[in-house]
Amino acid sequence: MKRLPIFFFGLIFLVFWSSCRKDFNFVPGNGTLEFSKDTVFLDTVFTNIGSSTYNLKVYNRSNDDILIPTLRLGQGQNSMYRLNVDGLTGSGPIAGKEFENIELLAKDSMYIFIETTIDIQNLVSSETQFLYTDVIEFDSGSNQQTVDLVTLVKDAVFIYPQRFLDNATGNYVIETLVFDVDGDGIDDETNIQGRFLEASELIFTDEKPYVIYGYAAVDAGDELIADAGARVHFHANSGLLITDGASLKVNGIPSLDQETLEGEVIFEGDRLEPGFSEVPGQWQTIWLFNGSTDNIINHATIKNSTVGILSDGNSEDPTKLTITNSQIYNSSNFGILGRGTSIYGENLAINSAGQSAFAGTYGGRYNIVHSTIANYWTNSFRQFPALLLNNFVIDQDNAVFTNPLSEANFTNCIIFGNDNPEMLLDRDNADDFNFKFTNCLIRFSDPNNNFNGPQYDFNDINLYENVLFNADPEFLDPQMNQLQIPNGSISDGAGINFGLLITDLNNIVRGSPPDLGAYESTEFEED
Repeated sequence: MKRLPIFFFGLIFLVFWSSCRKDFNFVPGNGTLEFSKDTVFLDTVFTNIGSSTYNLKVYNRSNDDILIPTLRLGQGQNSMYRLNVDGLTGSGPIAGKEFENIELLAKDSMYIFIETTIDIQNLVSSETQFLYTDVIEFDSGSNQQTVDLVTLVKDAVFIYPQRFLDNATGNYVIETLVFDVDGDGIDDETNIQGRFLEASELIFTDEKPYVIYGYAAVDAGDELIADAGARVHFHANSGLLITDGASLKVNGIPSLDQETLEGEVIFEGDRLEPGFSEVPGQWQTIWLFNGSTDNIINHATIKNSTVGILSDGNSEDPTKLTITNSQIYNSSNFGILGRGTSIYGENLAINSAGQSAFAGTYGGRYNIVHSTIANYWTNSFRQFPALLLNNFVIDQDNAVFTNPLSEANFTNCIIFGNDNPEMLLDRDNADDFNFKFTNCLIRFSDPNNNFNGPQYDFNDINLYENVLFNADPEFLDPQMNQLQIPNGSISDGAGINFGLLITDLNNIVRGSPPDLGAYESTEFEED
């Protein structure tokens, strides 16, 4: 009985407190909502491919708890947008289109999440791109407020592997490539998702973008041609595969506008939002298999891949890969990775790779002229320099296999980056290791004498002729992949007349003597 007064007092306190609590009395909105933006741009999407999720924040700055009687898309149930309002999916027959009686407390805010998936054929059949718009309507009548929604929709050619029902398991499986992987004349099963291109698909034009899921493979005897202005987009874990006996021809031309690059062939990921424009590793690689030949790439931009170009084998074939007037940026591993292969490159600009910008591994033949091989990777620590050359490979059992580096000639090149040294010549003495740098600028210093061996004898004119070390080339903005050099740079006029081309990467006629790197020097415009 002694506890009764305490219990009784507590009960009285609860009744008193509850009687004093202010109830939430919601009043109809009066058109005073505020928004984080008046137009939501959902950027560019491909037809029938879902967009990223965008958000709009709605504020109630007033002292009243507001009830929004209706919140809907202007086109209602027919809209191609869909909304989620603070976790609510709506009241109409199709979720995300219409909402009723949305409560918003005084001095509070809420999020609206916005997505879209648009079939361009439902908009206009004669256009390859279309600007799709709608509005979010808050309330109606004189109190109505609106926020615009805008999306650019592009039509595209989609290339993807088929899905098949596995009767044994009841699960769907995705088509994988079957071809002669090891060159023994017998087709091998692989786990590479993708399919071979059909004859009608072997020319990529500039009429529509191409969106590739999985690997698009070119079969023996076939040739994939990419016309000037073609745009090729890859989904995650996708790429091009040029098999034994096949070839790739990328026929870009000089562009008048260095912003749009209208003449170039561009290979990149399929995420078109600005936030993904420079993100590495969005897709896999352009893979030139051992046995593929006569691969020619001219005026191409390859960006945001895992490995820009992977070239395997055929080290004695001078036509294995010729790449000119091209730029490769933002590769999460390598810009160009050669494995016992043959590459001729001129007017190349390679930058920002998680490992090396250019790696010639397991020997081979490499002749690189008037190229800028840079690495200003800033995403994380990288183990390798901008340029890597070696003549061996180590397998999973730590067995070492060597192969001759028959030649590796770099002429009129800049090899630089934000680390030091930016060149590694990793030689196994069991095999040949032939190279020469002529009229190049290289970032390399070794104050602790960590790099030994005859390959680092910088006084040997047979290996290093007229080579400059460690002077700043004064790139325009290497963090933004702008590797142009200014008039007066140490690279200005430091080259020799050499190579197949008389113009630089921007189609500017080279001087005599020419400048080092992919670009002739220019007068930088002040901001």
